[in-house]
Amino acid sequence: MTHPNVILIIADQWRGDCLGIAGHPDVKTPYLDTMASRGIRFEKCYSATPTCIPARAALYTGMTQENHRRVGYRDGVRWDYPNTLASTLADAGYQCHCAGKLHVHPLRNSVGYHSVDLHDGFLHYYRRHDTPYFENQKIADDYQYWLKQELGADADPTETGVECNSWVGRPWIYDEKYHPTRWVTDRGLDFLRKRDRDKPFFLTLSYVRPHPPFDAPEPFWAMYRGKKLTSPKSGDWDDTHRLEREGHIFDSETGPSDPDLQDMARMGYYASMTQIDYEIGRLYDAMFSHGLDASNTVLVFVSDHGEMLCDHGLFRKSLPFEGSAHVPLIVSASRDLLNRAGYNGNRTDTEGKLAELRDVMPTILSLCGVDTPDTVDGCNLFAESADYIHGEHLYDGQSCQWIVTEHDKFVWFSGSGRRMYFDLAADPDETHNAINDEAYRARIAELEDILIRELEWREEGFVQDGRLVPGAPCRAVLSRSRHEDE
Repeated sequence: MTHPNVILIIADQWRGDCLGIAGHPDVKTPYLDTMASRGIRFEKCYSATPTCIPARAALYTGMTQENHRRVGYRDGVRWDYPNTLASTLADAGYQCHCAGKLHVHPLRNSVGYHSVDLHDGFLHYYRRHDTPYFENQKIADDYQYWLKQELGADADPTETGVECNSWVGRPWIYDEKYHPTRWVTDRGLDFLRKRDRDKPFFLTLSYVRPHPPFDAPEPFWAMYRGKKLTSPKSGDWDDTHRLEREGHIFDSETGPSDPDLQDMARMGYYASMTQIDYEIGRLYDAMFSHGLDASNTVLVFVSDHGEMLCDHGLFRKSLPFEGSAHVPLIVSASRDLLNRAGYNGNRTDTEGKLAELRDVMPTILSLCGVDTPDTVDGCNLFAESADYIHGEHLYDGQSCQWIVTEHDKFVWFSGSGRRMYFDLAADPDETHNAINDEAYRARIAELEDILIRELEWREEGFVQDGRLVPGAPCRAVLSRSRHEDE
């Protein structure tokens, strides 16, 4: 069997529940729903380190955070890994191209791709005058360079007045053809036109949206304007006092307290999603016009992390809760390719498996018939899966640590020592913190023991004398990996 072509579609900050096929009451995603109907949707996929940089380290390398060493968000740390998904496929004879976001350092590090049309969005680190390598992101970013060539030196996507981590939103101020979401697809389609047809290809379309700014073109806003949108989720553990105190700050992690502004945030988020979905429709048309054989093309859709979107009075990511850590994962491939990867033909068994971003690389390599490097920690999801996922991230000056399984979740905050437990099978919206419920005491102790085993080697000192101890100093990047420690 020849190597299949691979198209990996990455969306930034896309919640796992925001698909029509997942039963979401508001967002419209007809093309992704089609992809999921024809393929396999892994319903229980998580990002173990849910912000852009550490999540992409797992996605690109197939490593756990303990081994790629990024356990929080930190810019300016060089990417230097022996094996990535792109480099492994390149070594196997693939022509590899990425259009869109990489979010690596240095800015033009190709992480194994032969060519990159780069658009990382607004990265504060690369806008600073003292950042090494590049004085101005507008020069190094291909999209921003192109936009100025098209519309003049004063053209700037930030002119919408919408901040890049904010819940504020408004429609795009230029023609739709100049939007970065459209540009990423255009660059991908241009690669399909000029690729080497004697080689299999690996194309990555990496969209900055639906990560803020919420600035989709007007037709996509119009699809949601005036509709009664489902209210944010709430629970008995919500910090309502913090929401009252910070809910009027546009860049606060609480999100807005005003219901009208909450609706604006959700409209902007959903509009950005539907715009990407329609771009996937353009990709489907291009695949047909370029004569790409569906029997020999793998399509994968995934996101690096989710978005709280005002659930529980919270906004943005980096948290252990479902809105932040639960992400979509769809794999569409022919039966022959699925069989080669070890698929048993039972969609229910496959879709119910626990998955993490580290699993994307070995799963794609298995579909391609390419050996997985021994540096990879993830699983080929058509042959195996983990019993639990250890997740973590720095948040509000402390590390939030969690263990999630197919049906429940245990959370520990390293600064305050706060513990939480959610029975996800009975309470998928995490409305009740059951940490003090007698019925769950034994199960909570079991999950806490798992977390202790995951952390007892760590340099921060989270575990002392076999117990979780609050107050340890935290870091975003570990000085050594678990492999090195062992």
